[in-house]
Amino acid sequence: PDPDKRVVINELVCEGCGDCSVQSNCVAVIPVETEFGRKRAIDQSSCNKDFSCLKGFCPSFVTVHGAVPHKRSAVGENAGTLPEPKQPVLAKNYAILVTGVGGTGVVTIGALLAMAAHLEGKGAAVIDMAGLAQKGGAVTTHVRLAPTPADIKAIRVSAGQADLILGCDLVVAASAKVLRTVDPGRTRAFVNSHETLTGEFTRDADFTLPGRRLLQAVQLRAGTERTRVVEATRLATALLGDSIATNMFMLGLAWQAGAIPLSSAAIERAIELNGVDVAMNKAAFAWGRRAAVEPDEVAQVAARRSPRPAERKAETLDEIVARRVAFLTDYQDAEYAGRYAASVAVVREAERKAAPGRSEIAEAVARNLFRLMAIKDEYEVARLFTDGSFLRQLQAEFGGWERLEFHLAPPILAHHDERTGHAKKSTYGPWAMRLFRILAAMRRVRGTIFDVFRYSDERRFERKLLAEYEETVELIVAQLSGANHLHALALAQYPEKIRGYGHVRRAAAARVAPEAEARREAFLLGVRARTVEAAE
Repeated sequence: PDPDKRVVINELVCEGCGDCSVQSNCVAVIPVETEFGRKRAIDQSSCNKDFSCLKGFCPSFVTVHGAVPHKRSAVGENAGTLPEPKQPVLAKNYAILVTGVGGTGVVTIGALLAMAAHLEGKGAAVIDMAGLAQKGGAVTTHVRLAPTPADIKAIRVSAGQADLILGCDLVVAASAKVLRTVDPGRTRAFVNSHETLTGEFTRDADFTLPGRRLLQAVQLRAGTERTRVVEATRLATALLGDSIATNMFMLGLAWQAGAIPLSSAAIERAIELNGVDVAMNKAAFAWGRRAAVEPDEVAQVAARRSPRPAERKAETLDEIVARRVAFLTDYQDAEYAGRYAASVAVVREAERKAAPGRSEIAEAVARNLFRLMAIKDEYEVARLFTDGSFLRQLQAEFGGWERLEFHLAPPILAHHDERTGHAKKSTYGPWAMRLFRILAAMRRVRGTIFDVFRYSDERRFERKLLAEYEETVELIVAQLSGANHLHALALAQYPEKIRGYGHVRRAAAARVAPEAEARREAFLLGVRARTVEAAE
């Protein structure tokens, strides 16, 4: 039976270290780009509820019992008033290649197209190629439509034979096998620009896809004028509350654009006969149709319904600093925030003199110094659970819930694994929120003699990291020049991968240390070379 609980990640508490992905190897743990860097979230649409992600050594994970996800429909906003497109003439074989990720309904799209053709008395044949992929792997569905079944001699869409590519996943759509089926001047391509990360993400927390390059590969092969790119996953999730609606949204988009030789009535009847989430699938098809004709209006509706912005706006240095000054004021006090702002201002001035018009080093220091000053200690984790931000996150994702459970490894109460020696997480009920409120109210004693946590090994370690980085910043300011600007930037960026909690953070710091020392030596080598040159 489906457990009546879901896992969510407190976005602000998350460090983006990726230990949850390492422990679970789960594709439902996805990256989220925020103002404070890359974090993690749980894709509720693809979560299989084995809860292995809870093994990640991080206090950001919360189990929500009795969660009621928001369900959004297209009632009153259907496609009935849209114009009927001019459909392609089905005089011979029409080849469609549907590409996507296993578990998202790629095979279903092929089955629906075949049933719709059958309902119209046409010929149809489908073959699914999933390899070993049950969920999360590359899947391609080959669909052949023809006036009669006898007109279909082969099912597989081979090189240069595709009339339509329905690219529900960018990576698969841009693969060599799919691109070989394109016949320039004939094939039409509809591509979902959403980047579903590959399994490499579970091993590399900073892994990214070359999204622009992948899109260009499709456009170069099929032609820009015959390629339609849309943020289908983001739009479908915002409009319908479930990313599983993406592929049906793409089908509606392609149909309204006149790329599928079947009637909308037949496709909708096939959806009904399939009998799975009929209302949502018909709504997704309708929204896809609207997106083909009224893309701006659909994007506006999705933006209003989405719990997060469509994309992060690039911030200026002033905005970066102002946001973090406000955060550090709440974290500790105005004096602590002022210390941060003063350090960044010194770097900014030094960079202005050494490399007029440049600000990359100041931005790197602004982000990394903040990361090391705003350590998520016991007081800060408590504050981030009780300041209202987490409640707003839950309300954006769910219509209601019964109770919350927290998965923590308190420094005093936690048991330790006999094999590894690492602290083990335990589950705490809703009463933990009362403890959080008390700890959050006590954050002003942080660093004083009344701070019971300041003498722990972990807090001493954090202070050491901060002191080392502050010394590094002083070195950069003292020796910065236009000639060593690039080396100085690399040196200022070294703390970026020091993330996580407890042993995860220590391990990350240990991995970064040799690289940080190498960057420091490269920077100093440039300084020494400049000194020798000046002396000569």
